[in-house]
Amino acid sequence: MSQAAAIEPHGEHAAVVEPVENPLTPDSGGKLGMWIFLAADAMTFGAAIAAYGALRIGNVNWPIPSTILGIPSTAVMTFVLICSSVTMVEALSGIKHGDQAKLKLFLSLTILGGLTFLGMQAREWTHLIVGEGLSIKTSLFSATFFILTGFHGCHVTGGVIYLAVQLLKGMRGTATAKGIEITGLYWHFVDLVWILIFTFVYLI
Repeated sequence: MSQAAAIEPHGEHAAVVEPVENPLTPDSGGKLGMWIFLAADAMTFGAAIAAYGALRIGNVNWPIPSTILGIPSTAVMTFVLICSSVTMVEALSGIKHGDQAKLKLFLSLTILGGLTFLGMQAREWTHLIVGEGLSIKTSLFSATFFILTGFHGCHVTGGVIYLAVQLLKGMRGTATAKGIEITGLYWHFVDLVWILIFTFVYLI
């Protein structure tokens, strides 16, 4: 029996059954895979943030973050990352409308935003390690801070590499709207997680 049609005889007539389309096409499968990855990653970040909160509540000697961390510079980092989400949306809009120049421009701006964030985070870490003498072994506060921000920084680094691959595809004319959309899902997730880290670790 072919997939084009299935025939069931009923006397002199035959009923043609329409083929059932497989919902897991290569394109939809890629998006599903990204959603599964992000769900697992969200649980990892959620557990890490919850552990940070539990340790902080149970420690009466926990320092006030604003006395150690640079809130204004981190607010700028956060703003840059939020702006990079906007440029990611514009990049997707570009490829959906067949505008390759717009795609490449806004992908480049998104990469620039990610690199700016990483550069500012490296500057902050250098100040804390060299200037303040903090390390992952200094205290529970410094340990949780470096683990959370470092884990997120690894995700941003991976996202920048992911974006660079899509930019190269765009330059070669092989980028697809579905691929850019999946990349955007990852990048928006990274931005959202940082907003949570900034709120719980820096501000509260």
